[in-house]
Amino acid sequence: VNLQTCLGDFICSIYCLRLQDLYKHNMPRIAVKGIDADARRQHLREFSLVYEFGSADGIDSQVLTDVSAKYGNDAAAKALANGDAVDFKQFVEAFAKPSQAASVEGSGNCFGWAARDTSGHLAPYKFDRRNLQPTDVLIKITHAGMCHSDLHTIRGDWGPAKYPVVPGHEIAGIVVDVGSKVTKFKPGDRAGVGVFVDSCRECNLCKKGEEIFCSNIVYTYNSVHHDGLPAQGGYSTHIVNSEDYTFTIPSNLPLAGVGPLLCAGITTYSPYKDHNLDKAGLKVGVVGLGGLGHMAVKFGAAFGCEVYVISRSKAKEAEAKAMGAKGIIPSGDLEALKEAAGTFDGIIDTVSAHHDVNILMDLLAPRGRMVLVGLPPEKPVLNHFPLIMKNLTFAGSLIGTLERTQEMLDFCGKHNITAEVEVRPTVELGLALVWHGACGNMALAFWQPTQGL
Repeated sequence: VNLQTCLGDFICSIYCLRLQDLYKHNMPRIAVKGIDADARRQHLREFSLVYEFGSADGIDSQVLTDVSAKYGNDAAAKALANGDAVDFKQFVEAFAKPSQAASVEGSGNCFGWAARDTSGHLAPYKFDRRNLQPTDVLIKITHAGMCHSDLHTIRGDWGPAKYPVVPGHEIAGIVVDVGSKVTKFKPGDRAGVGVFVDSCRECNLCKKGEEIFCSNIVYTYNSVHHDGLPAQGGYSTHIVNSEDYTFTIPSNLPLAGVGPLLCAGITTYSPYKDHNLDKAGLKVGVVGLGGLGHMAVKFGAAFGCEVYVISRSKAKEAEAKAMGAKGIIPSGDLEALKEAAGTFDGIIDTVSAHHDVNILMDLLAPRGRMVLVGLPPEKPVLNHFPLIMKNLTFAGSLIGTLERTQEMLDFCGKHNITAEVEVRPTVELGLALVWHGACGNMALAFWQPTQGL
């Protein structure tokens, strides 16, 4: 991939619902012809648009018209909808956007946004992705979710960062190229990359499918590949990744809402599976209704559980119920807590701020399970007496294995589950990080309607 190839916009947003889903019935389809290997490698952005809004057999004419103003030359793009087929060269001309990369110093075959110090300020940055290897896939990134971990990492909250750092481990996009030995993907497929991109593959943990605990794990960013190249994340034009550490994305899910599934989604799906809370009829509490909490509610409802949100107030009760919760139990309402005491089979605690976990433990029935997925800065003070007397389990949960993550995505496809996201342009990345740091309760996905960043 040369520099001009990868400087297409790295986040090609779709609307919150895929437009083709709105027009999939009785709409003429425009076939896009002449897409050979050289063409798609040279025009990553335009190739990804074809498959984001359409498929191998073309794009609905109404969809093409609707996205023309947002992604291309409005008049030229709309003109394509008048026929039944267009050449890919025509499509490229109609949807091409000027590159913004020429003004960015440095060299490299990829373009992204990087933090260079603990201020956390993000600025344009050129860097190198590795050349495509036999088992690699090259993914044009269409959406990158913003995780609170991104902010912690670039500010050095969890230890010194390996600056410059391109964050982002909630990555969704379109496969543009594949290595000679790849069997899992083909160009045009939808693909995702999560929190880690490699492990040693040889230790007992890796052989057992527990790659997340490998001592030589390679995280998606702020890490180093085994070949010595810095690992950089999804706030970028594209990523090259091993097919073994890349996930297939169900075709019915909008890409904007998929990215956060690869972190917030798997983080809250795993406790249900690992602690046998995925059974219909169980009563499950979810502490907090932020980026993690809303996914925990959706999964619980899909499993058939009786889900209640435990929050500071009932301000978000309508939102919680819309996601499948039965209601909200205010954590400051002593009467409500007393009434709910001893009734929960499990609680998934997603809160990363300081709070008293003993109040939550009182809500558990005998043999109940409380699973922490949030990371408060202070260590919890735990009253061990009820823990012993009621045979309670107090546990933590990391993300999920490769197998579990793909299982989660397939489950989401079956139940039409995506994250609730606010889609913002990449030019607002810095502002969004400030806002996310202050609030931390909304999943964000980013797109960029022009070439480059």
